[in-house]
Amino acid sequence: MRNLLRLCPLLLVLLFGAEPALAGKRVALVLANSAYQNAPSLANPVNDGAVMAKTLKEAGFDVVESRHDLSALDTRRVLRDFADATRDADIAVVYYAGHGIEVEGSNYLIPVDAKLERDTDVYDEALSLDRVLVAVEPAKQLRLVILDACRDNPFGKTMKRTVASRGIGRGLAQVEPTSPNTLIAYSAKAGFTAQDGDGANSPFTVALSRHLTTPGLDVRRAFGFVRDDVLKSTNNKQEPFVYGSLGGEDVPLVPVKATPAAAAVPNPQADMRRDYELALQVGNKAAWEAFLAQHADGFYASLARLQLEKIAAEQAHAAAIEKAKQAEAERDRLAAVGAQKEAQAKAAADAKVAEQAQLAAQKAKEQAQQQAAAAEQQRVNLAGAAPNAAPASAAAPTGTNVAALTPATAPADLTRSVQTELGRVGCFSGQADGNWTTTSQRSLSQFNRYAGTKLDVKVASADALDAVKSKSSRVCPLVCEHGFRADGDKCTKIVCGDGYALSDDNECEKKRAAKPAVSKPATSRRDDSGDDRPARKRSQEGSAGGYGGIGGYGRAAAGIAAGARRASGGSSGQIYCDNTTCRPVNRGCHLEYRGGGGPGNAANAEVCN
Repeated sequence: MRNLLRLCPLLLVLLFGAEPALAGKRVALVLANSAYQNAPSLANPVNDGAVMAKTLKEAGFDVVESRHDLSALDTRRVLRDFADATRDADIAVVYYAGHGIEVEGSNYLIPVDAKLERDTDVYDEALSLDRVLVAVEPAKQLRLVILDACRDNPFGKTMKRTVASRGIGRGLAQVEPTSPNTLIAYSAKAGFTAQDGDGANSPFTVALSRHLTTPGLDVRRAFGFVRDDVLKSTNNKQEPFVYGSLGGEDVPLVPVKATPAAAAVPNPQADMRRDYELALQVGNKAAWEAFLAQHADGFYASLARLQLEKIAAEQAHAAAIEKAKQAEAERDRLAAVGAQKEAQAKAAADAKVAEQAQLAAQKAKEQAQQQAAAAEQQRVNLAGAAPNAAPASAAAPTGTNVAALTPATAPADLTRSVQTELGRVGCFSGQADGNWTTTSQRSLSQFNRYAGTKLDVKVASADALDAVKSKSSRVCPLVCEHGFRADGDKCTKIVCGDGYALSDDNECEKKRAAKPAVSKPATSRRDDSGDDRPARKRSQEGSAGGYGGIGGYGRAAAGIAAGARRASGGSSGQIYCDNTTCRPVNRGCHLEYRGGGGPGNAANAEVCN
């Protein structure tokens, strides 16, 4: 089952006919929920709703209905009434700000009275996005639904799971439009959350109010400008995204009033930019080849060729990885079956060549990605500086080297960005200085370990940046020194109470009382042997017949005696020695001292009962 509850998004669905929008009847419904009864209230939605209502009224909409903080029942009634208003409308717009949830591929709006105690309550307490689309469906030319609902799920921690495998994620899942001439736009990429911003309105709503109702501006270009504004205001942390396609005609939300004196002047550059942005949204080889078939020369053609080179480099890298895996597997197989040395040597050489080709393809891919990214950033900067002006290099001849637009500091900027993101997820504690040192490589290796990725740690690549940016919270665990413990994202010192001390396991344990030293009375002293027998007899037995100090027999006998004591389980462990060897006394026997002792004269005799 797909991820169950993914919170967030800003979803925009545009559905309209193939012909250009005319100045017919336009109606709009603005919904904003801030005062949630079973979750923390939101500051921005009501403010965002007021901005959008004012924007649509100033754009000349015939009907603009604005409501806020509605219950589920009231929301259904408002949508029903709005559906009646759209029956004779040409353009219908619904704007919603508040919380949104995706359940098994379907998107829902969350009213202020929702409790969502269980994951399945969303079916009863929330409103399906399909219900909203039904409300705008009667409109003849343009149907637009805007969801500014990209926030963390306030019910995620308390919501009970009816099925253990269901998970609550972040961001809205990708939605592909099923109707023709439909666009679906998010305030952030699928799986990401958007920012509320530091001001009274979200960055996305501010950008929408600035560009969406520009007279005569095609909606696709409007969302391109919205994307640029959001990227700039969020320091490239949030990128709106659009899915779907439209026809070749411009579709402005607000048409330009025609004047007899103003003659229509074709703008090929605008058409080329529009087609380029559409190809950029699709992003595959076929889209770029179709673009170049229509626009073979100029600035955008050069950018398109860079995008094709990037795709080709990525495909070549993937093929090199697969070939290297096959060569390595063949080398290991021949080694396992014990093939001839010549065959093993050839397989090893082939594996080495494949590995080198993989590394070369990796470098080529990263270079192509950096060049394409730098050229695209240059295009965005040019568009931001003069949205209606053609790029200075628009008339450049075929073969213009757009890679020359790559700033000299682009690799350092990429490295700095990767270091910054690694620090955000807890894997890098150094300074983001743009130098990819061994410390940075170890940090990326740690990320690979805990995130389950296989990124190349030798370089700071665009793939690495995308992978790290996709993580919303700490990935690498916080490691603290002895005497400190992890407290959130910081290490705090452990303080033990009176009578307790810090152990080697970083735990406070009760101190043990020191044992007092006990001295034995002089009358109970024994020699080091711990034996109560007379010292003379111990000396005689230890010497094994008088040889304790000659030729090491005493030491040998003592060793055998110790072994005999252990083996006998606490018996006397006596040893009998003669001129040739030493042995344990036989079971049931013992030694008796007969006097004498010395070479050739045993002092003890073995006596058996």
